[in-house]
Order: sequence, then C-alpha cells, then structure tokens
Amino acid sequence: MKIADLITWFEAWANPAWCENWDNCGWQIEPGILQEKTRVLVCLTPTLAVMQEAIALNANLIFAHHPLIFNPLKSLRTGEAIAEMVRLAFTHNIGIYTAHTNFDQVQDGTADVLAQILELKEVTPIELTQAGLGYGRVGLLEPFLTLQELLATIQTRLAPHNLIFSPSADLQQTISRVAVLGGSGASYISAVAKTGAQAYLTSDCKFHQFQESRDRNLILIDAGHYATERPACDRLVQKFQSLNLDWVQLSQKDEDFRQFFA
Repeated sequence: MKIADLITWFEAWANPAWCENWDNCGWQIEPGILQEKTRVLVCLTPTLAVMQEAIALNANLIFAHHPLIFNPLKSLRTGEAIAEMVRLAFTHNIGIYTAHTNFDQVQDGTADVLAQILELKEVTPIELTQAGLGYGRVGLLEPFLTLQELLATIQTRLAPHNLIFSPSADLQQTISRVAVLGGSGASYISAVAKTGAQAYLTSDCKFHQFQESRDRNLILIDAGHYATERPACDRLVQKFQSLNLDWVQLSQKDEDFRQFFA
C-alpha cells in the first residue's frame, strides 16, 4: 500500500473535515512521499526523539495524534524544535500526519478505546457530533465495581504514573455508570454530569474542577494525558497491521512529558 492509499483509507474513516476549527488535523509535513510504499511509525506526539527513531528505523511516515503545528508559525529558526523537525523531515523524506479531534470522535478512536479497556457496555458518546459519533463515551460496568476496584482496574490497565481522584467518603461505594474521555476532558464535566455517570475518567484536570465535580456528585478521575490516549495509538497500529502495509510500528520514544518525584 502506498502512503497516499493509506491516507485515503484513514480519512474515509476519520474525516479531517470533522476537525475542530481551533485544531490542525491532516498533513503537517508532506515532503513528496505520497507514492512511496508505507513504512509508518505511530506515536502520540511528534517530537525530535520520535523523528530520530523514524530515521533509525527507515520509516517514511510519522502518524501522530497530536499536531506538530498547532498555531500558525511566524518563523522557522535554527535551534527551534519545530524547525529542526521540518529540516529532518525534508532531509530524510519523512512525512508527518496528524489525526486529532477527528480521531477522538470515531469508533476505535481515543474515547472508544478507553471504554473498551474498561469493558463498558451500552456505550454512547458524551457529546454527539454526528450519527453514532462524538466526544467521550459513557456506559455501564458489568459487573458493577466498587470505587476502589474501579481505581485499581484503571491503575492496572492504563498504568498511569499518578492517579488522582475526587474526595470520596466511601471507596466501597458501588459504581455502575462510567464516562471516559482521553486527553484534556475537564470542559465536559457539566455534560458528563447530565449523563448519570457516577465516575468520569479523563486527564489534565485543575484543582477547582475536582471541586466542581464533587459538587455535581461526580467522581473525577485524572489518569494523565499520556495514559488515557496512548492506548488508542496502539489500537491504530493494530488497524494498520490489518492492511497491506510494508511496515508499521508503535513508537518506543513517545514520552509522557511529566515526571513524578516518589
């Protein structure tokens, strides 16, 4: 399969036209590689470490969730990370393609994969954007879990470096309905509260958003940006492997940009 064919296949599934107006989905850098056979390195965030990995592995496409270019560039100067990424991309003929908010909405996208990891049933979007698609997912736990069991399940299956949750008087309370949204999902707290979910798994939550959730009788669970979105990259590799690609691999140089002092 040529790179142009892979992108056509992907965009039929997760149309970049669904991208939010503040976002930047699709080609970030395309150095004339569309007719080459695909050698794809999938990552959460395109960084210099991932670019160096792609060069070492002789990949010709970095397929990322997060955009390399998020805001309009005013200049490209030596010593800047994006400028170096651009230089290396053209020097080594490596394209960079991003699927961000369009990938968040679709089946087997970031939210759907989280729901599958928690084995939620009767799943629907938190916020519907079009028929059957939307941001976040909410569904039922079968069997029900205590809050302590749910937190332990998240810790085991997502392996976050730091798991934060709202104050709760009873870790033994029964949880039956859970909402999930990979990445920064605190802006959906109000929408989640209306779904009847008792717990909401997301990331990048601020101090007062935990207070807001508590006041809405919603247990907010923050597992970190990396831990909540990286599984969808792994699922994307599996989907690509089902196609007739020359080579595809999940990046081993993808990073969680935070460290926690023990």
